[in-house]
Amino acid sequence: MPRIFDNIEEHGHFIEAIQRAVQDAYRADFCVGYFNLRGWKAIADGIERWAGGENACCRVLIGMQGRPEDELRSELTLFGEAPMMDNATAVRLRKQHALSLRDQLTYGAPTNQDQAALQQLARQLRAGKVVVKLYLRHRLHAKLYLFHRHDNFTPLIGYLGSSNLTFAGLSAQGELNIDVLEQDAAQKLVRWFEGRWNDRFCLDITDELAAIIEESWARPELIPPYHIYLKMAYHLSQEARTGQAEFRIPPELDEVLFDFQKNAVKVAAHHLNKRGGVLIGDVVGLGKTLMATAVARIMEEDFGVDTLILCPPNLQSMWQRDYVERYRLRAKVLPTSRAPRVLPELKRYRLVIIDESHNLRNREGKTYRAIREYLQINDSMVVLLSATPYNKTYLDLSSQLGLFIEEDHNLGIRPEQLLREIGEAEFVRRYQAGINTLAAFEKSPHADDWRELMRLFMVRRTRSFIQNHYARTVEDGRKYLPMSDGTRSYFPTRRPRTVSFDLDGETSQYAYLYDEAVVDVINHLHLPRYGLAGYLAKGADGQATPAERALLANLSRAGRRLMGFCRTNLYKRLESSGQVFLWSLERHILRNFIYLYALEQGLPLPIGTQDAALLDTRTNDVDVEAPEADAPLFDDDEETEEEERENGRLEIGDWGIEGRSDGLRAQAKEVYNLYRSKGVRRFKWLPAHFFTPRLAEHLRADADALLAVLMQCGAWRANEDEKLAVLLQLLQERHPHDKVLIFTQFADTVTYLTEQLHARGVQKLAGVTGESADPAALAHRFSPRSNHKHVAPEEEIRVLVATDVLSEGQNLQDCHIVVNYDLAWAIIRLIQRAGRVDRIGQLADEILCYTFLPAEGVEKIIKLRARVRQRLQENAEVVGTDELFFEDEGSDRVILNLYNEDAGILDDEEDNDVDLASYAFQIWQNAVAQDPTLERKIPALPNVSFAARRHIPLPDAPEGVIVYLQTQLGNDVLAWVDPTGRIVSESHFAILNAARCTADEPALERAPYHHDAVRQAITTLVEAQRQNPTGGQLGRPSGARFRTYERLKAFADRQRTMLWGERYEERGLYRAIEEIYRYPLRPTAIDTLNRQLKSGISDEQLADLVLDLRAEDRLCIVSDDSEAEGVRIVCSLGMV
Repeated sequence: MPRIFDNIEEHGHFIEAIQRAVQDAYRADFCVGYFNLRGWKAIADGIERWAGGENACCRVLIGMQGRPEDELRSELTLFGEAPMMDNATAVRLRKQHALSLRDQLTYGAPTNQDQAALQQLARQLRAGKVVVKLYLRHRLHAKLYLFHRHDNFTPLIGYLGSSNLTFAGLSAQGELNIDVLEQDAAQKLVRWFEGRWNDRFCLDITDELAAIIEESWARPELIPPYHIYLKMAYHLSQEARTGQAEFRIPPELDEVLFDFQKNAVKVAAHHLNKRGGVLIGDVVGLGKTLMATAVARIMEEDFGVDTLILCPPNLQSMWQRDYVERYRLRAKVLPTSRAPRVLPELKRYRLVIIDESHNLRNREGKTYRAIREYLQINDSMVVLLSATPYNKTYLDLSSQLGLFIEEDHNLGIRPEQLLREIGEAEFVRRYQAGINTLAAFEKSPHADDWRELMRLFMVRRTRSFIQNHYARTVEDGRKYLPMSDGTRSYFPTRRPRTVSFDLDGETSQYAYLYDEAVVDVINHLHLPRYGLAGYLAKGADGQATPAERALLANLSRAGRRLMGFCRTNLYKRLESSGQVFLWSLERHILRNFIYLYALEQGLPLPIGTQDAALLDTRTNDVDVEAPEADAPLFDDDEETEEEERENGRLEIGDWGIEGRSDGLRAQAKEVYNLYRSKGVRRFKWLPAHFFTPRLAEHLRADADALLAVLMQCGAWRANEDEKLAVLLQLLQERHPHDKVLIFTQFADTVTYLTEQLHARGVQKLAGVTGESADPAALAHRFSPRSNHKHVAPEEEIRVLVATDVLSEGQNLQDCHIVVNYDLAWAIIRLIQRAGRVDRIGQLADEILCYTFLPAEGVEKIIKLRARVRQRLQENAEVVGTDELFFEDEGSDRVILNLYNEDAGILDDEEDNDVDLASYAFQIWQNAVAQDPTLERKIPALPNVSFAARRHIPLPDAPEGVIVYLQTQLGNDVLAWVDPTGRIVSESHFAILNAARCTADEPALERAPYHHDAVRQAITTLVEAQRQNPTGGQLGRPSGARFRTYERLKAFADRQRTMLWGERYEERGLYRAIEEIYRYPLRPTAIDTLNRQLKSGISDEQLADLVLDLRAEDRLCIVSDDSEAEGVRIVCSLGMV
């Protein structure tokens, strides 16, 4: 009686019969439709004992199978029978099948058992124990297993059925097979098999199959760790490599661009074309403007677009003359400040370049809104340019990206670090934002999340990165870039130098100002004007008009942060210049007296904006207490040119009334009356009775404390200013003929220095601040060679005193001497200042960077700063990242290093500030340049490949495995896991750097836990997605998906309590609601639902509509959760 195997009965599994038959046989013939290489382990041990050769082997015949839809199409073809097989077609099909067998080994996660079984199969193929042929004459669906035995009664045993040579086919349910023991039938099956085996279109693929295994992750020899490291870099640089091949730079620009610039241009063009926007964020001096020009020309030539360039007013002429006209751009240059007035009526430009885009951080500003609206209406591509893409927080980045990315746009990536920290469900509950959106990233404080986001949109390289990867080195160690004309552009060495001045001398004016008593006065100021919310009378909100209530609410949101800025700014001005500090005190007193006058007279108080950015010395160089600061301080939006001409700039006069309370009070009355007459529209006003008497008390106390400081110090004597005298000596004795660029944070210091230096005979001197009418013209006179300007010798500037606001976009490299007149608070600021003159094309061997520091040492400065910092923390005037009041937590170390003139302190940022694609691409390029054979070897290295290298464990870098995965959407996932599979790190930069090794790094045997750790990492990463692939992404409350889900969920809950509720359950309403929550709606469904929701559709009609859409598969894009959510293993590296 024949026996049936259905894999259901306990002892009816087909695999058990096959395994027994192998043990009793000396050779076998299999015909299958599909050969799972990993499934061979089920019978490998039984075949291992066979001798091999023609009569002692297993012959495997693989039939050529097509997809059901292909077979149906072939049967119903309108052109008669399918074409006959020929040699060329057979060769092509053989190659296709070999590729499919190769791809088969890249699926799933490896195991120790699979690796051993595949290596065993490769050995058996090479030894002739297994021979594999591919039958190509026609499709072959038969599944036949024949075993030849040394048995007189049943020398042949056959099995016929549905099971392929796979583990599932041999053991899983749903298969049906029968044994063939009758010898006549068995012999007929043998003849049938031999006929196919010997067919001319049955091709031997034994050697190819062995090679496929030997070249796969299961290969017997060890893969060099260096190759796995390069495979990571190769795949991480995919976008950069694609850009290199995708775009061609116009010849006239190709001639002037350096290689590093060409690479950036092509990567930026790729990002722009793929995602509609890119941020070119190279550090100062690397040629971002020229790179943006090249990108614009590529877009012009490839897509026929015109370009709009938005830039600061002082850069308009440079853009027009040096780039638009020189490189024949079809472009219009528009000052950013004119955007609100011009853009609404401007024609469509399909490409918009925004220079110094970091200035567009305020999403509520009129300029930001106008630009964003223009970009949305015209669907323009956007190129953002900024050397400082974020200033204080990562929100600076998202604000710039938000110009062209909608908050709810699916980016295809998620803030994984944040989601791992709080969980996806908690994220949705807290924020009601899609987890794949820009809004989601804005909630993350983790740098790795932001790096992953910027990987899609930013190209950024540092000076050190260019030096390390693109520069050539001469014998003396100097590095240079070769110019197109054959000359060399050297990278100069940055030399920190200290300029000492007397702080504690008996006659020093600074001795009193740097006394702890003065710092204590600053620390104990109430600063009530910056914390008005703390002085509101009870019931003020009830008495206020709607406009006043909005202003009161804004007061409550500001407060202590503004007080913190004000307190530190006073101290920074003290460290800048004694005269500037005293001016600030006088102005502060005057402002207090203005408020006191209003309160005493019962008049409305002028309320300024609560924008802390105006008090931030990194972006604003004007003293907010000065009269010229009134316009920006007391008006949230830009004023029209007509209004500005009408009102004037509130010139109030000289406030140099030292220590005289009566004089300042009289001045305060005049200023207040001027505000009420000419400046009324520049202010917001609140009635005096809204505030308690304590406001006047604290205003008076602060004024008295500061007046006491003025009285003690007296009038500032510039002729006894030790710091000024040392600067004069530097300019007239140490560098009497060299060009010198003097930097300060404050416009007042620029004014003081230019006046005093000019009075002391310094010629060819100029000062420039953010308020200067034409900073570019002064920059050209100071640095004519590098700006290609002809300037008469008598018109040339030798000494330029400037604030940091000047630094945007100006080329000042005719100079190689930089003086930091203010004491350093942040090393990044000193590096950026050096970058203003250390640009491509600098001719000097050295950049001298002088910094003023006390001759007695820096301990006193450090101690005084610590007192200011402590006061801010005690008053809770520092919140989270607002510690950037000090700009650098390590500022004390910066001072010490500068005082000791430590070499290297002014070197550029680390390479981890480079965008990941450029970083990985450079690793790849460097490797290929050293060994061109790698260009073929590494791409040929199959997925799932692994290696192991020696590693010294550390607390944050334990022994384990680095796993590199790619999701179905093509997103890269790098994870460092410990031996248990627990994720230690997901930082791409940290992991890539940890994997870094050289070509001679020895390969080690993998750890026994290697494959298990990889599998566990995949499980952990995929499970987080499987819990809710797109769940929680219901979008905005006004969106179709959110509204439909909320209404149907409430409707379904009501139906459950009614008698006829079962009919909705039977029709699948609850499943439809679940799908709406889990999966995105189809675009057509969104349009249909939006129309019906707008028309007022009832809940019952909405339910019927959704059910109809679902029945026709027109509701949601339901993803397939198979194959581990589409995750593929690229490679892994054991750290043992």
